[in-house]
Amino acid sequence: MAGNPSAPGIILIAEDDAVTREGLSAILQRAGYVVAVAANGQEALDYLTSQTVPSLILLDMLMPVLDGWLFMRELRQLPGCSAVPVVVVTGMTVASSEWTKALGAVALVKKPVDVALLLDTVRQYGK
Repeated sequence: MAGNPSAPGIILIAEDDAVTREGLSAILQRAGYVVAVAANGQEALDYLTSQTVPSLILLDMLMPVLDGWLFMRELRQLPGCSAVPVVVVTGMTVASSEWTKALGAVALVKKPVDVALLLDTVRQYGK
């Protein structure tokens, strides 16, 4: 069973690299968002089943334990979570907007992250 109903402004970051995770978190907190973090897809799923459902998920694809592909498959099965928008944040050179949408995500932000693009994307989808 999923956590509480969605709360505006909560962003869940699923990113295995601690420096990137903390950097994204700092950027978003300075912009006024409440941030939750997970070091892999399994931690993100655990968060979703026990905490308030976020308004947006920033998802790295290449993570240990449970990668972004498996996370997306599991996310869509969680009651109350299937409509949460996901923004893929990756350094994969083959990633494209079409590829991202085929995964079921709403947008792509490439690493290294352009802060202005990240914040515009979060504003657009993190309602």
